[in-house]
Amino acid sequence: MQPSMAVVLSLLLLALLIPATTAFNITKILKKHPEFSTFNEYLTQTHLANEINHRQTITVLALDNSAMSSLLSKGFSVYTLRNVLSLHVLVDYYGAKKLHQITDGSTTTASLFQSSGDADGDAGYVNITDMHGGKVGFAPANTGDLNSFFVKAVVEMPYNLSVIHISQVLDSAEAEAPTAEPSKVNLTSLLADKGCKEFSRLLTATGAAKTFQENIDSGLTVFCAGDGAVKAFMPKYKNLTAGNKTAVLLYHGVPVYSSIGMLKSSNGVLNTLATEGANKYDFTVQNDDEKVTLKTKVVTAKITGTLVDKDPLAVFKLDKVLLPRELFKPSATPEPTSSPDAEAPGPDAADGPASDDDDDDEVADQRARRRNRNAGERINGGGFVAMGLTLCYCVMMAL
Repeated sequence: MQPSMAVVLSLLLLALLIPATTAFNITKILKKHPEFSTFNEYLTQTHLANEINHRQTITVLALDNSAMSSLLSKGFSVYTLRNVLSLHVLVDYYGAKKLHQITDGSTTTASLFQSSGDADGDAGYVNITDMHGGKVGFAPANTGDLNSFFVKAVVEMPYNLSVIHISQVLDSAEAEAPTAEPSKVNLTSLLADKGCKEFSRLLTATGAAKTFQENIDSGLTVFCAGDGAVKAFMPKYKNLTAGNKTAVLLYHGVPVYSSIGMLKSSNGVLNTLATEGANKYDFTVQNDDEKVTLKTKVVTAKITGTLVDKDPLAVFKLDKVLLPRELFKPSATPEPTSSPDAEAPGPDAADGPASDDDDDDEVADQRARRRNRNAGERINGGGFVAMGLTLCYCVMMAL
């Protein structure tokens, strides 16, 4: 029997009402619980909130304002605080029920501190022990000292997000060790040493290096074309005006930290350091299994390697120079799948002349606008795809 049109339309309407993704916003969730306001603030300052929001399964061991006051009294830098707090974010789901039904009474699970690569050995793992009588203890796996305990479940979204209130900070000498500030990294030298010597040289020569360096602390993702790709691009580059040369280089920077995992999970449009007003200077991130590509209207480039991936700085190597549609016309013939790319590292590039000073307030406003647009676009990039698949499934089932 053929289904009535009313049934089909009802199914389509139901599909539209189904959320396209299971995304959550930890900042907004914790904002409803003022006893965790300081913890929430430092999740944002350390960029951990962004990392949490891009995970499909996560458990946050939340510290109340009193516990955070004790932690902050130690005078740690924001970078060390990131390590300490990342130990309190587990990459698995643990609701209250699961905590009290742990097999054999004890388990060990990884934290974001472990997955960051900064933890030595098993220092980034957390031991969870059901002590019965409603009591559950937590401790870094390499210490075994259960110094913090389950207080209550704050939020549970099975099996994506669990926020659990624990009594005090997990003590970890490894997490509390001094951490170097990312801004002290010389970006041009790093690029030159990692196979992007020619790209680094252009950043220095144009003064664009200053803009890149200034954005590191607040979050920056750099896509550098390899030496071979830059050399192949030089005939076109030499014909550009000084301003357009700088624009092309700024087009390879995004004023938001994006790990490779985030890029793989959040297809969509990204604004760049060159984005300003009507000049969009954006490109689209797409992935196919483990391959991540960046598409402009002119060229498609592929990420071929990771040079640095540690919040707030990520640097990825490309097989091609990104060509913005604002400066280049789409090619009438299909582009080659790859371009030559020399891998040999070079010596450190010297710091070059700085670009002209801009009005600081206006520059800050422009950066904020670009970050806000990127945040929304990256989170919702796959929403329409998911909705489309849901619609197709419902129609097929109805027919």
